[in-house]
Amino acid sequence: MALTILIAFSLGLLTWTFTEYAMHNWVGHKAKGKNAFSKEHLKHHRLGNYFTPWAGKTLRTVVVLSKIFAITLFIFGTISAAAFTIGFAVGYAWYEYLHWSLHVNPPRHSYGRWARRHHFHHHFENPKMNHGVTTPLWDIIFGTHEAPATIRVPKKIVMPWLIDPVSRTVYGDYVADFKLR
Repeated sequence: MALTILIAFSLGLLTWTFTEYAMHNWVGHKAKGKNAFSKEHLKHHRLGNYFTPWAGKTLRTVVVLSKIFAITLFIFGTISAAAFTIGFAVGYAWYEYLHWSLHVNPPRHSYGRWARRHHFHHHFENPKMNHGVTTPLWDIIFGTHEAPATIRVPKKIVMPWLIDPVSRTVYGDYVADFKLR
């Protein structure tokens, strides 16, 4: 039983990472502003630190998780459906926290540094690449992974953690990864 729960949870988490990639690439970018998610996502790209308000996200999340649970309940039964849905929800919660944190907090460890470079390459260098925020897995599988070089961040939407407020230059810890344009 414990192995079944672990497998279902892990599959839910993996399914989230695919959903994250699919939403970001196909629904967010390739739709070019023709749906509500795409409009919000493109606004996030234009403004940098803009995030869709939580009220709307919360309602949509409850609806989506309810549907996921109902579908997996029908297919796999109660325990596996609950574990799968919880895995998906944990993946989504991690994504939301990580994505917000990348924009507003300085990196604190190697994963944070990697995630910022990967994500900000997408934001500021090539929006057709690096759609995964939490993992590069699906970018690698679908051929949309690109290793970032030094990332050129526009001065008008630079993240506060990146620059010294007095000199308006990139902090020394981040000079190898970022420069202002």
